Amino acid sequence: MTEPAAFDPNAKFVRVVETRAGDLVEFEFAVGEPELFVELLMPRAQFEEFCTQQGVTPTFGRLPAAPEGSAEHEWDWSLHAAREQRFRHEP
Repeated sequence: MTEPAAFDPNAKFVRVVETRAGDLVEFEFAVGEPELFVELLMPRAQFEEFCTQQGVTPTFGRLPAAPEGSAEHEWDWSLHAAREQRFRHEP
């Protein structure tokens, strides 16, 4: 069995989710481990400055989904996903 990596508060990650009109960047920012993130939205210039100041490691692609029916699956969502799945389809 593989031991989980130690939590490193100096490791910082950014995953770009979407670039919106008006040059806004929607992204996920994580400290320590990429699976625990906050969702942020910034104009591109501020986003690039933020990444430089934080010394982030860019991550690419979606995180793997938790198996359906698992306890982790109940927490496997983001505001971006909720907005796309729920609010876009309301009358």
